[in-house]
Amino acid sequence: MAPRRTARATASAAPEKVEKEAVVNGTGAGRNRAKKAETLLANGTATEPAKKAPAARGRAKKEETPASAPSAAPKAAPKRKKDESESEPELEVAPKAKKAKTVAPVQDAGPKPKGPRRVRGKKTEINAVRYTTPLKVFVFGEGSSGELGLGAHKKAKDVKRPRFNEALTNMNVVKIAAGGMHVVALTKDNKILTWGVNDNGALGRDTSGGNVKLRDIGANDDDDSDSDDDETGGLNDLEATPIAVSSEYFPEDTTFVDVAAGDSCSFALTTEGAVYGWGTFRKNEGILGFGRSINTANYPTYIDGVTKVTQLACGTNHVLALDKDRHVYAWGNGQQNQLGRRVTERTLIESLQPNRVGFHDSSIKRPSQRISNIACGDYHGLAIAEDGHVWSWGANNYCETGHPEEAGKDNASVLTPRIIHSLEGKGVTTVEGGSHHNVALTTGGDVYVWGRCDGSQTGIPPSELNSIDDEDKVLKSESGKAKILVQPTLVPGLKDIVTAAVGPEHTIVINKNGRAYAWGFSSNYQTGLGTDDDVETPTLIDNTAVRETKLIWAGAGGQYSILAAKKE
Repeated sequence: MAPRRTARATASAAPEKVEKEAVVNGTGAGRNRAKKAETLLANGTATEPAKKAPAARGRAKKEETPASAPSAAPKAAPKRKKDESESEPELEVAPKAKKAKTVAPVQDAGPKPKGPRRVRGKKTEINAVRYTTPLKVFVFGEGSSGELGLGAHKKAKDVKRPRFNEALTNMNVVKIAAGGMHVVALTKDNKILTWGVNDNGALGRDTSGGNVKLRDIGANDDDDSDSDDDETGGLNDLEATPIAVSSEYFPEDTTFVDVAAGDSCSFALTTEGAVYGWGTFRKNEGILGFGRSINTANYPTYIDGVTKVTQLACGTNHVLALDKDRHVYAWGNGQQNQLGRRVTERTLIESLQPNRVGFHDSSIKRPSQRISNIACGDYHGLAIAEDGHVWSWGANNYCETGHPEEAGKDNASVLTPRIIHSLEGKGVTTVEGGSHHNVALTTGGDVYVWGRCDGSQTGIPPSELNSIDDEDKVLKSESGKAKILVQPTLVPGLKDIVTAAVGPEHTIVINKNGRAYAWGFSSNYQTGLGTDDDVETPTLIDNTAVRETKLIWAGAGGQYSILAAKKE
């Protein structure tokens, strides 16, 4: 069987190496790495139908031998042996034979979808429906793997500036989660839509029967225009088109309130506080798995290790959940301590089960352990407590946790949550994380940024950063160029910012007037500014599609971005 095609790599290294270097050596870009080339059968899902190898894409792809993993197929229950001491009962013969009635055979309805326990069959509502406004959706950036949801027949080249996605808008999407190379969305009529790369089951539905249209490589490939002319895209139409996940995997009366997406995994949250997930988690060496006995969950699975959840956040290969008691749970890959606890190679599989994160910091007298907001960087975690303290943990190669100790060294990390003292007193309301940099929004609409800065990730001019000689503020490379912004620093030129989205190496913010500004790595046009050069400072996203539109939301995926306004 031919191996599954992969999404385009952004580095010449193999996918595991890209991910590993992103944390250890800083040479990758988190979600910008290539996907493994694997079949669903090789992923250990014995119930998945065999796939035909799709036609090759227009761009060269890497192939890998899938990592070995335990099979997810359940073992058959042993047959019960008859007790030899048991005797067969004697049959009584009726005095008169009666004609037996013909009874239609009972059809097996199959196993019922799992869900949270209910008292006397009644739902316990933990969450109210929080997203009710249909969105007008705009997409841009890398689209050659279907990430933009434009369908298989739209041109698959990079979309340089925001483009109206009519199909998504017509589906009345109310919430969108941008993953590494796939997207999950919730609609007003309670459907979960998915599109993008499905190599590891991230879409939660079967895409093996899709038609692949080859893109004709010709003169148009070098066209530098922003033309919207259609061309065949070399895409699987079942991946490139937003399609609903089947409701058969959820209890009949399930109502969704939120969705989240990582690199190869997706999650949905219900009014009951129940979490459903699908896909898989990856480790540095390949696939880690989705559960103790599940290598890859190709369809939605109930996560029974955490209940009464009110908020979800995804990193590249880990998940955080906040419950109604303000406790945080984490699961997934913990090789960079992004789970807030020590994980060894022997306990990697155990980390696939949700475990509570402890918040203890002796530097602050009795800090609140009740958390009000959670967020994830690619390989680290962030949280805001009810008393305003901002906590962080995980990978710290570029001081992404905000803790200067050991920053810049190989394998630097913060094992358990600690308070970021440099953010004290700034009135932080929201934090968002990328691969190696973060942004924090304040009550006054200011934006603070810290972490990696050698690729314009911070929005502060490199010349200004290079001129800082204080190692407590900026760490430099051997060539004397600024590499790490140690202290959270105010981004100049931005006011009244109300929301932010952080990709691996780029950032988008929106102000109260609905105008979007972007900066950072733009090799795939993920800044929406029409350039593939790094964007050093916040720059207004301005084209005919969004010029007269008041934007309210932004999402940043691995190599693409999404903007949204209220649907008119």
